[in-house]
Amino acid sequence: MTAVEDFVHVFEPAAVPDAPTVLLLHGTGADEHDLLPLGRALAPGAALLSPRGKVSENGMNRWFRRVREGVYDVEDLIARTEELAGFLKVATAAYGLDPERIVVSGFSNGANTGAALLLLRPGLLAGAALFAGGAPLQDREPDPVDLSGTRVFLGNGVADPIITVDQARLLAAQLGERGADVQTREHPGGHQLPPDVLAGARDWFDRAGF
Repeated sequence: MTAVEDFVHVFEPAAVPDAPTVLLLHGTGADEHDLLPLGRALAPGAALLSPRGKVSENGMNRWFRRVREGVYDVEDLIARTEELAGFLKVATAAYGLDPERIVVSGFSNGANTGAALLLLRPGLLAGAALFAGGAPLQDREPDPVDLSGTRVFLGNGVADPIITVDQARLLAAQLGERGADVQTREHPGGHQLPPDVLAGARDWFDRAGF
């Protein structure tokens, strides 16, 4: 059984009463500190739970292995997603969080992992704000899970050479087909999170009422 100590992580308690929790999942080569500013900007006052990915690729932290750029080890992704879900459950209990009000936000590899949590562990999360991410299972069709009531914001660049816009649109379709309320925001750039997309995500978060 996964313990809260199994993942190196940062936890910041909510700064305002009755606030939700944002699970922050960093991109390749980053760590548990990198997305804390994103969490504060996305959901001011929310509790922040930011673990570190346990896979090392040439010294860079990741959430799951890949065969090469753009080709994932899907079996490892599934196993690592299950382990992360176990951590989230024990951390929820350890820190006294409301399990009904947890929203994941991630960038790139972390966004892919957040998408995997949605598709593989439905009901675990209230929503997601994912940036520069795509369909995590790639050529596999996800199980027909029920994501009704789950609110999702996807921000992607149409010129992204790492996560193509086709993969991003496939993720949006997969989530929508399973009942999620999906809002997409495409920008003309590449593998990045522009300020206007972040502003749009913050507005979405406010309106979602987590």
